[in-house]
Amino acid sequence: MEFFAEALHPSSPGDPTWGDRLSQALDSLRGKKLLLAASTGGHLSQLHRLAELMEPADDSLWVTFDKPQSRSMLADQRHRFIPYIAPRDARRVLGGAKTFREILAEEEFDAVVSTGAAIALSSHLVAQHRGLRTIYIESVSRFDGPSLTGRILQRVPRIERYCQHPGYDARKWKQEFSVLDAYASDPTWKPTQPPRSIFVTLGTIHPYRFDRLVDRLVSVAPPETRFTWQLGSTARTDLPGDVHIEMSSTAFEAAATESDLVITHAGVGTIMGLLDMRRPTLVVPRRRGYREHVDDHQLQITREVSQRGLAVAAEVDQIGTGTLTAALAKKVL
Repeated sequence: MEFFAEALHPSSPGDPTWGDRLSQALDSLRGKKLLLAASTGGHLSQLHRLAELMEPADDSLWVTFDKPQSRSMLADQRHRFIPYIAPRDARRVLGGAKTFREILAEEEFDAVVSTGAAIALSSHLVAQHRGLRTIYIESVSRFDGPSLTGRILQRVPRIERYCQHPGYDARKWKQEFSVLDAYASDPTWKPTQPPRSIFVTLGTIHPYRFDRLVDRLVSVAPPETRFTWQLGSTARTDLPGDVHIEMSSTAFEAAATESDLVITHAGVGTIMGLLDMRRPTLVVPRRRGYREHVDDHQLQITREVSQRGLAVAAEVDQIGTGTLTAALAKKVL
């Protein structure tokens, strides 16, 4: 986190970096009482990082889902857990909206901020109806245009909308930063052997499974490979090594640090966490055509980290022992 803080607040005051621009854009939220809403996973990771920059008031309130990640990340923050809202689940969105109406009736906030996903519809539509300042920050994983949540909210007047990549409609979105700008490839990293221990993390998005990746890794990894698995919705009982459905942030960091190589689905929160830990990583996108996600946006983040030289990326059917060795040979600063 120290490196991330330095990237956000560079030493040269005249350097027009993305950190400076982000600080200016959201500086008005410093010290304010905020209602912070985000889905668990990458959305929550991004909002948590941005909150470190915004420095909201101590009585701000976080609203998300009850997961090991959120329990660990928000242990020292005011928070409220609500039932999980799956992508495109209109019934749960309405249920979430009822909860946000209750929250906003109980106490006052200076602004409502979200990085998505569907929970932002619950929070922001209610907040706008009450006349509150509302800010929506599109996920860094959305390179080619806004998500469904973003497309809905861009039709709502007076919502302040930020994207993290160029190419959006400038009349509806402000583009000033990308959290990926804080990372660069480490040219000095030279592994001395192929990976002998691998940590596989598939995220926690429900109800989407990723059996293709699991089956491929079991079939191509050398038999002596030591595996640790974090499976999420891809629950299995036939795998070698240590198997977990979900893990706390502490357990996740330990598994990543103690393994030679991490293999992850292309979830932006997971990728950023692994980049922070400087772990050699293989990024594999879920595909909509195999019912592994709601759409193919993971192809975008996979393409970006590969082009930036931050990690090796591969489709499931491209993975072999050579891919694992190549992924081990890449680390970030």
